[in-house]
Amino acid sequence: MFTETPRPGLVREHPWAGWFAVATVCFGAFMGQLDASIVTITFPALEQEFSAPLAAVEWVSLAYLVTLVGLVAAAGRIADAAGRKLFYLYGFAVFTAASAACALAPGLGWLVGFRVLQAVGAAMLQANSVALVVTSVPRERMRAALGVQAAAQGLGLALGPVLGGVLVSTVGWRWVFWVNVPVGVVALVAGRFLLPRSRQRNPLGRFDGRGLALLAGSSTALLLGVSVASGLPLPGWVAAVLVVGALGGAAWFVRTERRADSPLVDPEVLASRAVRDGLVGALCAYLLLFAPLALFPQVLGVHGAAGLVLTALPAGFAVTAVAAERLVPRTWSPRTRALVGSGGCAVAAGALLAAPGSAGWVAPWLAVLGLSLGVYIPANNSSVMAAVPARMAGTGGGLVNMARGLGTAFGVAVVALALHLTPGGGGAPDLQAARVCLGALVLAAAVAAVSSLGARRP
Repeated sequence: MFTETPRPGLVREHPWAGWFAVATVCFGAFMGQLDASIVTITFPALEQEFSAPLAAVEWVSLAYLVTLVGLVAAAGRIADAAGRKLFYLYGFAVFTAASAACALAPGLGWLVGFRVLQAVGAAMLQANSVALVVTSVPRERMRAALGVQAAAQGLGLALGPVLGGVLVSTVGWRWVFWVNVPVGVVALVAGRFLLPRSRQRNPLGRFDGRGLALLAGSSTALLLGVSVASGLPLPGWVAAVLVVGALGGAAWFVRTERRADSPLVDPEVLASRAVRDGLVGALCAYLLLFAPLALFPQVLGVHGAAGLVLTALPAGFAVTAVAAERLVPRTWSPRTRALVGSGGCAVAAGALLAAPGSAGWVAPWLAVLGLSLGVYIPANNSSVMAAVPARMAGTGGGLVNMARGLGTAFGVAVVALALHLTPGGGGAPDLQAARVCLGALVLAAAVAAVSSLGARRP
């Protein structure tokens, strides 16, 4: 139970063995992003069933994301020592069981609690997904393999709005969690036979419990503070206290990691500018990806053509993520790809500002945004992982996914904040609130472009 099992010889010696492993990791990439995009569709139904405000219902997503962000770096660090395949398979088991529990939740509090458990499994999955991809294929094929993984994420995101809209309007919101169960069972079987054992490990030493507590506590405080400002029924001063506490906790975390004998996040990993800038870019990219998925169901609704409109974003992302190696000149460096991708994001977000309430205008520009992110994200992630030593691949992958989780959480929180603070927001479709959100997306795209200047050259 606590050792990694070898692959069958027929699989291990096959010339496509590395790609079999990449395909297996794609199960987790698909399921994680399907869950992320499909849950945002349930928000209006949950508000109605539980008679709760959006600021409370959004914690169905935020509780998951806070837990994920707090644990993913630790999961990557432990997996570097114990074995990435082992942690990945146990992560699937926990995620699948928790999905079934979410489907059976008797109330909003129970649902949020089960989402926390689901996030524990997701942290074990996501901390190892990027590491398993980059250690399963030759170095020169790393960007293509990460593109395939990103395409699986895009497919999950693309199916989420349509599938979620159908399920919520027919059999109910609980089925958005049941759909994870069969995928998880298949992935467990595939992972047992197709994933390679860890060849390089990084001994754990004394576990950095203080670092884990500070990282989880500061991220939770920050997102809870934003949620209070977004309308959660708590005194306003609580938001300020939480944000200040989050900033202080983050500073304490950095100081702790520099002095720890076996730090949760080794300062050696963050010594490279390519890693630091790439993590900032990853946060901005996933904010750009998820904020529209939370915003436009509030503006356009979740019935009729609205689901197809939302699908344009992840569908465009999936197309370029898998086909970028054919569509984009091979001579382009990661920096060039990232700059082109972030520039396209800025143009698309700016265009959406013109008519955010028109489905006919929104759909093509969401597609452009997705196409641009499909160029940016694989290039940015490969730049980060190329700068991380192989023995720390789990830690590097955990940091990438931590940035992704923070970006996703901020995307959801920014939407709720704009809807609450903008005059007339928080109820019927509010175009002024939508424009505030989209202005924030333009800014995020600009930050991603600046961070691309530190991208690692081939």
